[in-house]
Amino acid sequence: MNVQYSVLMSVYYKEKPENLREAMNSIWNQTVKTDDFVLVCDGNLTEGLDQVIQEMQDLHRELNVVRLSSNKGLGTALNIGMKRCKNDLVARMDSDDISRKDRCERQIKVFTEHTDVSICSGTVEEFTEDIKKVSSRRVLPETNSEIMEFSKHRNPFNHPCVMYKKSEVEKAGGYKDFYLLEDYYLWIRMLQIGCVGYNIREPLLWMRGGAEMYKRRSGFRYGLSQGRLFSYMKNTGFISFSDYMKAVIQRMIVSLVPNRVRQIAFGAFLRNDLDSK
Repeated sequence: MNVQYSVLMSVYYKEKPENLREAMNSIWNQTVKTDDFVLVCDGNLTEGLDQVIQEMQDLHRELNVVRLSSNKGLGTALNIGMKRCKNDLVARMDSDDISRKDRCERQIKVFTEHTDVSICSGTVEEFTEDIKKVSSRRVLPETNSEIMEFSKHRNPFNHPCVMYKKSEVEKAGGYKDFYLLEDYYLWIRMLQIGCVGYNIREPLLWMRGGAEMYKRRSGFRYGLSQGRLFSYMKNTGFISFSDYMKAVIQRMIVSLVPNRVRQIAFGAFLRNDLDSK
């Protein structure tokens, strides 16, 4: 494949050095290599993280490190990094996940065969410590019409393994500050201006989960953030008032219940829980 793509990753001080190393190596080991890896350091990092980054810089000339003087948050960090990406196709990567070796090759194939597609993600498999012990997977609708309907209720793309056209993201205004929902807000705005989405139904990435991940999706602030998002969707005519009320009530309840109950709810209703089969 002759198509070039950039990789965009943001990291901050709470990340574990071994997780960052695994995540970055999963990109260097792709069957189709990137010629441009943009890593945004969102504020000062730990000595361990800086050591990993220096190792990577010594080994890979494709690595472009952008250091921010203070923590700006994910949305701002990604916008800054995206401006440094030299290719229109950009593969997002989180600093603690692990891409399958053929992830980017498969996504590039989608963009090559479907030139109208602007956003492509795929199935993610959730694990805690060992990728051989997958606890659940998040499978999403494949076609754009299915994605449009699904997006009225739930996030239609798996952000950790999304690949998109930078030019189309910029047309929609890029990432905006929206507490823990920067990606969902961006996808809605992209879909509203006519961008076409596609999801690969097979697994592309192992996503690090566990209790801490579910804990981040809790609390009154997160519930309010979800309410704001669905209010935007209602006010712009993307969803009906009844859809809005149903979504707000459901999400506020899930945000406020104990963490263990939330984890069960995600497994039962929002993900394909392997343990239940």
